[in-house]
Order: sequence, then C-alpha cells, then structure tokens
Amino acid sequence: MTAGCCRCWITTGAVLLGLGIIAGAYGAHGLDEQLMKVHGNKPPVERLGSSITAASKALDDFRTGVRYHVWHALGLIAVGLVGSLPGTRRWPLHLAGFAFGLGIVGFSGVLYVLTVTGNSAVAGLAPVGGTLVIVGWFLLAAGACPCGSSNPSD
Repeated sequence: MTAGCCRCWITTGAVLLGLGIIAGAYGAHGLDEQLMKVHGNKPPVERLGSSITAASKALDDFRTGVRYHVWHALGLIAVGLVGSLPGTRRWPLHLAGFAFGLGIVGFSGVLYVLTVTGNSAVAGLAPVGGTLVIVGWFLLAAGACPCGSSNPSD
C-alpha cells in the first residue's frame, strides 16, 4: 500500500473513533429521555430469565453499537498501520478497510437508528454489518500475512 492509502485508513479510523466516543457520551449523558419517549410504553423484555424495561434494553443495544463502533474503528487504524509494513498484500487490506467502514455503518449505525427511533424496519441490516466486520478481520489477516505469495507487496 502507498503511504497515502495507509494514512487514509488511519485518518478514517481516527474520525470514526471520535464519532464513536461522541456516541458513547450521548448514550451515557443524553439518551435516557429519548429512550423513554420511544420505548417507555413498550412491554418489558425477557432477558436471562428476568424482565427489564424496553428502554433499558434499548440503552444496552445502543452501548453494544458504540462498543462495536469503537473496536472496528481501531481495526481501520490497524489496516493503515499494517499497510505501511513491507510484505503486505494491498487488495485484502483495502477490502478490509471498506468492510470495517461499511460494517460500522451497517451494524452500529443500525443499532443507533433502532434504539433512538424505535424503527425496526432497519433491523435486518444489522447482521449484514456484523458479517462485514467479521470479514474485515479475516481480510486484515490475509493482507498482513505474506504466506504463499510470490509477490508479497501485491
């Protein structure tokens, strides 16, 4: 990968990390009232044999979105850092970067929309986002490992 490409993935990851921290702060300090408006009238949710309010479940889901958002933004930074190493494969790293970026939007973004608005129409996209971030980690591994390649900088 070129130095510019590496910096691009690092920059994208850093921006997404910042946005993830903002989302986390919103979840910790400003989301309760919104969740009560959207989920307050819904029946309790069964979880591990006990009952929790729908708003508590939504807050938990939002926090899951933030956690995955931050971890995969770090994955984007890793793509840029690994790309700067000699002997890495360019194409799997580029695909890993796109998979992480789209996966963050597809998984965490869907959880944000689902919890803040209550709009369950988007829920079916979360597994697609989750699959993309999983694929992103395998592509990162494929790009970092020069095993079996006659041209490791390909």
